[in-house]
Amino acid sequence: QVQLVESGGGLVQAGGSLRLSCAASGRTFSTYAIGWFRQAPGKEREFVAGITSGGSTNYADSVKGRFTVSRDNAKNTLYLQMNSLKPEDTAMYYCAKSPYSDYVSLDDQLYDYWGQGTQVTVSS
Repeated sequence: QVQLVESGGGLVQAGGSLRLSCAASGRTFSTYAIGWFRQAPGKEREFVAGITSGGSTNYADSVKGRFTVSRDNAKNTLYLQMNSLKPEDTAMYYCAKSPYSDYVSLDDQLYDYWGQGTQVTVSS
């Protein structure tokens, strides 16, 4: 079993920054691609950013240039640095493990383990 626990969410003003963390347990953490997704009330869950085992990254167009995803394999932790936050970034943010190692899928149905989520609220 793989367990994922997000932290770092909170309330921030527009233009501010937050760094989310996703702590993973289980063997061979470095093998997996891991992604960040978010879901706002009344909207479908959407892909935000992801990173492969080799460090390649993908970003949704809406967050390119503002968000940075990274991983620290020694600490079994995934990060999402969020800068220049906008009210439309308000959502529950989830990290998820992909069964793939070498690429990030945009399809949330392909991810097999999920964290509980952490709430990000951006005020205007």
